[in-house]
Amino acid sequence: MDRPARRAGRRLPIVPPGTVIVMASRFGVVRAGDGERGSITIWLLGLAVMLLFVGGLSLDLWRAISARQLLANAADAAAIAGSTGLDTARFRDTGEVVLDPAVAAQRVRDSLARQGGVPLVAAPAVEVDPDPPRVEVVLTGQVRLTLLRVLLPDQPPLTIRVRAVSAPREVR
Repeated sequence: MDRPARRAGRRLPIVPPGTVIVMASRFGVVRAGDGERGSITIWLLGLAVMLLFVGGLSLDLWRAISARQLLANAADAAAIAGSTGLDTARFRDTGEVVLDPAVAAQRVRDSLARQGGVPLVAAPAVEVDPDPPRVEVVLTGQVRLTLLRVLLPDQPPLTIRVRAVSAPREVR
């Protein structure tokens, strides 16, 4: 019960479902809910647009994560391959583990060429340090937006950059 009816000691009438309540007004007859007709359509339309936006965001995010994983795996494999490019003559003479920069860089390029399908937008950056021995590989890729391109047409592609570092180990 609402407060004014309780104060007056009256009970509100119980209206069966489906009954239309008509009220008299100075401006004419007003039916309950006349001002809200079609509002569910607007709500559902807004919900559909929001769902499209969230779906597009999740699809593009999934593609970006997948591309990043692909680039990270390629960079890891290339860095490990590069760290096997030892200076064999120096190792045989002194037993010291030192990288041959030319051999290591070539092994990185060969590893990336064999992997194929890696979406690179720039040449891989390869840095070989002979002492202390380490190989660093930096790969850069891009992911174009798909569904979000419709909602955000001026958005540039997402740029993904991964870095992998590897060093040879002595086995005793």
